[in-house]
Amino acid sequence: MHAVRLHAFGPAENLVYERAEDPVPGPGQVRITVAAAGVHLLDTVLREGEPGPFPAPVGLPTVPGREVASTVESVGEGTDPGLLGKHVVAHLGMAPGGYAELAVTEADRLHEIPDGLDAAAAVAMIGTGRTTLGILGFTPLGPDSVVVVTAAAGGIGTLIVQYARNAGATVIALAGGPAKVARATDNGAGLALDYTRPDWPRQAREYLDAAGLRATVVYDSVGGATARAAVDLLGPGGRHVVYGWSGGEPLTLTAPELAERSITSTSVLGPKMIERGGGLRALETRALAEAAAGRLRPAVQRFPLAEAAAAHRALETRGTMGKVVLEP
Repeated sequence: MHAVRLHAFGPAENLVYERAEDPVPGPGQVRITVAAAGVHLLDTVLREGEPGPFPAPVGLPTVPGREVASTVESVGEGTDPGLLGKHVVAHLGMAPGGYAELAVTEADRLHEIPDGLDAAAAVAMIGTGRTTLGILGFTPLGPDSVVVVTAAAGGIGTLIVQYARNAGATVIALAGGPAKVARATDNGAGLALDYTRPDWPRQAREYLDAAGLRATVVYDSVGGATARAAVDLLGPGGRHVVYGWSGGEPLTLTAPELAERSITSTSVLGPKMIERGGGLRALETRALAEAAAGRLRPAVQRFPLAEAAAAHRALETRGTMGKVVLEP
């Protein structure tokens, strides 16, 4: 098979597309012919040799990637042979191996791909979709909600905008550049603004003032000055929900400010998100069902498997829209 391997930690150029041995499924495992493999921003951190959420850097050489979808091609000892030929999607968990034409995983990690979803959309929902639903579990939304979404054209931001719109909420979407603003508008945002322009906070406040509203929730994955301006739109009782800081540093709100304004700020990634969502598998099942029903439509940006390095560079420079997927 062909795979993308990392032989030395460092820049994106260290990702090498080359021949590799076919992985062999062990007991309780299956081998999947990969039609789509997910790329996560975390992959770029691991590529640099940082442990991220893992206890230590991965061993080298390694095939990165933890989200794959396509067809079960072979099964290991003791694995149900009825899985052969099934169209499936799986999150590989702690074990990498997704950036390849073939991948091995535990049979109990598989989900059948619902009718109407292609492999790329299924990959987007098994990772990004499950995370989105986990984040949204902290903040019930309804017609009285006024939602501000930073990075609204990203994989998670796209789904939050759609979910909030479906709940009847007022949605202000922030995105970087005209193309991303247009994407956020297409997803149903009531107001979409370019957060690289200095006048966006004024436009957002005028929009809210005209309707007699204040923001009730800010979903923040950018941090820094953008998050600061978004949080300034919150009214009393508002919530700042943090799930990243792609701008370089998280926004830290002091206890006196939180108390004075009667707002809260919560970082939601990690075990508490998983517990609130009923566990990772429950979140995955729900995410796939939402996409199959057409209520959530993941945005996907596709790269050939051989161009994994370009996909990493695009992610690191915020040059992508939606979930990045590699296709062999």
